[in-house]
Amino acid sequence: MVRFKEAARLFRTIAHAIAWTLTIGLCPAASAQDAVTLFQNVRVFDGKGAALSAPTNVLVRGNKIEKISAQPIAVDRRADTRIIEGGGRTLMPGLIDVHWHAMLIRTTPAEMTGDVGYNNLLAGEEATDTLMRGFTTVRDVGGPVFGLKRAIDEGIVRGPRIFPSGAMLTVTSGHGDFRTPADLPRAFGTLSRQEQVGGSMVVDSPDEMRVRAREQLMQGASQIKVTAGGGVSSPHSPLDVTTFTEAELRAAVEAAENWGTYVAAHAFITEAIRRSIAAGVKCIEHGFLMDEATAKLMADKGIWLSLQPLPEEMRLGLAEGTVQRAKADEVWPGIDNTYQLARKYKIKTAWGTDVLFSRALAQRQGAILASLVRWYTPAEALAMATGTNAELLALSGKRNPYPGKLGIVEEGALADLLLVDGNPLENIGLVADPDKNFLVIMKDGRIYKDTRPR
Repeated sequence: MVRFKEAARLFRTIAHAIAWTLTIGLCPAASAQDAVTLFQNVRVFDGKGAALSAPTNVLVRGNKIEKISAQPIAVDRRADTRIIEGGGRTLMPGLIDVHWHAMLIRTTPAEMTGDVGYNNLLAGEEATDTLMRGFTTVRDVGGPVFGLKRAIDEGIVRGPRIFPSGAMLTVTSGHGDFRTPADLPRAFGTLSRQEQVGGSMVVDSPDEMRVRAREQLMQGASQIKVTAGGGVSSPHSPLDVTTFTEAELRAAVEAAENWGTYVAAHAFITEAIRRSIAAGVKCIEHGFLMDEATAKLMADKGIWLSLQPLPEEMRLGLAEGTVQRAKADEVWPGIDNTYQLARKYKIKTAWGTDVLFSRALAQRQGAILASLVRWYTPAEALAMATGTNAELLALSGKRNPYPGKLGIVEEGALADLLLVDGNPLENIGLVADPDKNFLVIMKDGRIYKDTRPR
């Protein structure tokens, strides 16, 4: 009997120990809350300025930057303390892409309406690749991304922070309506497959707009995305058309503002841009075919322009003789003109890539950023992809899923950091080869890559 009681006590002790170990393992945030990382002897690009700092030390505690000092920073040498000797390399904010479609990189519109589980697995792998390219945050402007965002936030998948829009809101025949003529006439009260999976929603009245916008907000959208004019990739959406009426756009703005956030509108042509602004839209996506007077209007009203230096490979990737290629041939000359107007009138300009349907092109995400030197200095380009883009994200107000300062290196900011082997202000081409040049990638205080020479 005595031996039985002793064995029972031993079993209970072991069981309690195992339970405690599992509890710790299942709650990494608790053990990492006060973890410390000290970057020593780094030169800081803070996401705002035009020069690197003098040799500096940066202390990260938990998920925030606690201290920045030119003087040595003393830390307790605990098991969870990590010292990173920078060797004079550059420490900068994680990069931000504000025009991204996480669910549409490795799938086509037709494939997106297929096997949802498979598509989410593809998107999860692409999210990991995105983070390992140094992009710690993206604004997703259209696609069924809420589940992926949750998986990343819960640590199931490695990936960037996602500011989701949810489904693109479009009109019948508008940009984002990938139905075929065989799907017409629309049966009211039923949803097409593209709507069922959450890729886009067709709305043809102010009341429908309110419903669909509120549905995205209910699922966790940080902003609403509408398509106010024609687009390149959609088969039934000519470039010269305006789609939503002003009343429909106002309904989206009303729904978003009731939730304390904003509407971003896909718009190329002057009329679509002006109608969006009149309805209260805060951010125009693209704007490639706008005139000079509209550029001045945007500057005067403080409207954001989310602009992309679309690479030539994207245009050439569209088959000659197709409607999409013809539209691309019309749009591409407008890219340079729009950047010139943005600079001339000092429009609040954000940066993104808008990569679609191409894993290979997504791998050039950093190179697309580096191509901004056609219009900006390296420091201006990098500030746009960090501190400036973070200002646009802040328009989400309390719908911001990641409260805190992003895109900058300063005390109190969220610890999304890159250690770069070189000076990207002198050679912005470093960001085009993240495998080689980003030695440390940190998101939310956690190190996802450390390939420093040992």
